[in-house]
Amino acid sequence: MMKTNNLTIIAEIGLNHNGNFDLNYELIRQAKFSGADYVKFQFGWREKEDELNYLDEDRIRKLYSWAEYFEIKILFSVFNKKSYDLLKIFKPNSIKIASRTLINDPDLVEKITEAHENVIISLGMWNKEQNQLPFDSKNISYLWCESKYPCTPWDMKYFPKQFLPTTFSGYSDHTIGIETCLLAICRGARIIEKHFTLDKSDITIRDHTLSATPEEFLQLSRLGRDIFKKLKIGV
Repeated sequence: MMKTNNLTIIAEIGLNHNGNFDLNYELIRQAKFSGADYVKFQFGWREKEDELNYLDEDRIRKLYSWAEYFEIKILFSVFNKKSYDLLKIFKPNSIKIASRTLINDPDLVEKITEAHENVIISLGMWNKEQNQLPFDSKNISYLWCESKYPCTPWDMKYFPKQFLPTTFSGYSDHTIGIETCLLAICRGARIIEKHFTLDKSDITIRDHTLSATPEEFLQLSRLGRDIFKKLKIGV
């Protein structure tokens, strides 16, 4: 399980580079200035050479280099075995698994959980009405999620009243605004993942609408950490 004695905030860049790979440099830079602990990318989704999110070894190496330069950690969601095999070259300590992969390839997920110290799994497509979690392992942090884009308040029927390390360690957000992320922190979430964009009005990718701009993300990181500190001292 990812260390949860502090609040971890992940800026999900995903495909918000719109296929302009070099834009990731600015997205990483702005994420760092906005208070994120991690920047996160999707690997293995729309990944062919002529598609929007093509990543090869050289491009991944550049992402690692840019993240190191700005002193921010980097995280990848892996969607298939091909992307995982390539990512292993970089010996990542932490790996994110999208709920789509959890449903489509549980054998790969099990292999990843056995090989890495910190594994974060989103449960957006997992049946929220059943109590049993997919894998019982101490190195897994589960994130509650609703797989709708965007997600409205009326879609949040099963939003946890309390986040606990033994069930949901954190929250992966698809709502508009930062309020639900702050609510999750108030209810005990130790990991917050929020999509990150430079322009919410961009229509290239649907995720821009539900993403936070640098200004919004800075608000989230500052307010969220202040709330978290107050909770730690028993306020």
